[in-house]
Amino acid sequence: MTAMNRGAASSKLVRAPKTAEIIADHLRSSIVRGVIKNGDALPTEVELVKQFGVSRPTLREAFRILESESLIVVRRGSRGGVLVSTPESSVAARNFGLLLQMSGTTLADLYEARKVFEPAAAQMLAQRATAQDVEDLQAAAATLTALVDHGTVAADFGEWSAATFRFHDLILERSGNKTIALVGEVLREVVTRHMARVMAVAGGNHDETEKQFRRTIRTFNKFTALIEGRKGVEAKELWTTHMDRAGRSMLWGELAKETVLDLYV
Repeated sequence: MTAMNRGAASSKLVRAPKTAEIIADHLRSSIVRGVIKNGDALPTEVELVKQFGVSRPTLREAFRILESESLIVVRRGSRGGVLVSTPESSVAARNFGLLLQMSGTTLADLYEARKVFEPAAAQMLAQRATAQDVEDLQAAAATLTALVDHGTVAADFGEWSAATFRFHDLILERSGNKTIALVGEVLREVVTRHMARVMAVAGGNHDETEKQFRRTIRTFNKFTALIEGRKGVEAKELWTTHMDRAGRSMLWGELAKETVLDLYV
């Protein structure tokens, strides 16, 4: 096959976008750039059909594309209309969780990734932290202390887990890097399921569990002091050490071989 023939053959593989996709692209661009804001109503179907010069079925196909992306909400009926919405992180989390399951991602693989971006976020936080950030970290650690002191860990691990993640979330949220914060948010459900799985496998050794939790609280308090002192390198090193230790308690035995899919079946 000549170069010209190869070029002709490859050009046949290029699919021209459908009219509905072009309309969806135009509306999506207006939404993400803020021209059309969250909560705004789009023009009526009659107006949009006239604006784009298309049929109603084509316009509604464009709506379905944007609705699947959680960028709009279509309300049908006499009081219907199309409202712009902001995609929730839960949508991305659900889809990303499915990808992790279908790709056979192991829990060890997932935790290895966390050990890369969380310590990095810790160092960023130390460099940018405000007095409010420090106060919020202190409050999160105090909440954990109260839960342990009142025996809540043994009674309700879910409450402890939520409070623990609040501390992790603060590190990611206040790092100043939006991408890192969103990655942490997307992974939260998977990590929460992992922690619950660890507790179920570990059994009811509450004394050992409480001992580990109190060690975690000491680490949180020491970490907060480093953030307040703007000691980024030390904060990163401490958080790396903490995650290494936590990883050994969360990825022992068969848990080290389990996949994300095992958390959902």
